[in-house]
Amino acid sequence: MSLKGKTAIVTGSNSGIGLGVARELARAGASVVLNSFTDNDEDHKLAEDMAREFGVDVRYIKADMSKGEECRALIEQAGACDILVNNAGIQHVAPIDEFPTEKWDAIIAINMSSTFHCTAAALPMMRKAGWGRVVNIASAHGLTASPFKSAYVTAKHGVVGMTKVVALETAKEPITANAICPGYVKTPLVEAQIPDTAKEYNMTEEEAIEQVILARQPSKEFATTEQIGGTAVFLCSDAAEQITGTTISVDGGWTAL
Repeated sequence: MSLKGKTAIVTGSNSGIGLGVARELARAGASVVLNSFTDNDEDHKLAEDMAREFGVDVRYIKADMSKGEECRALIEQAGACDILVNNAGIQHVAPIDEFPTEKWDAIIAINMSSTFHCTAAALPMMRKAGWGRVVNIASAHGLTASPFKSAYVTAKHGVVGMTKVVALETAKEPITANAICPGYVKTPLVEAQIPDTAKEYNMTEEEAIEQVILARQPSKEFATTEQIGGTAVFLCSDAAEQITGTTISVDGGWTAL
């Protein structure tokens, strides 16, 4: 399908899942706004290279997703928002009684509250345009839980709940809201963890992937950023017009267990 004429804002999109989603939206013809909290030459070059590759307008706008006012300013600075992909996220692992308060606050702000602020700023633009798609990148941890990830699991469950509320509030409008719930996705960050995990468990890298990293993912294969991006493009298509307020799991069967 073609998303020509649509503007997509993807938060946390200078690497990983966010970048993969942004690339697939650009491939489908959308103008794209990339975002992160940095503002260096590499960020702007990333936008320039993507624009050249796909023949669409691509901009980079700095905004710190831990700050509500910057979340809203990102949307306003973009000037238009037909497709909003709330992707920005961070992680920290620790038992609840040892979980640093500042880490809890940062994860809730970036992983959950930014979704609220960006959506609140984007909906008026979508209503004015007469069309809109909100795609929240949640997680398998938005549907289930793991120990030592209290903030992340709480935030992602919150994103799934917020997705349902947005869908209900826009149900009679040409706007949809859905959440994609990935399992483990092969990103540079995850790939970098494989050698250390193998060393820690005295395994080969292949054994560490299957028995440790993908222990809860029945397919024993990583999802790809292209697959997450392709799912986002589908949710923007006419075929998905009546899909709203739900989750799509891209987790190799994780949540079927």
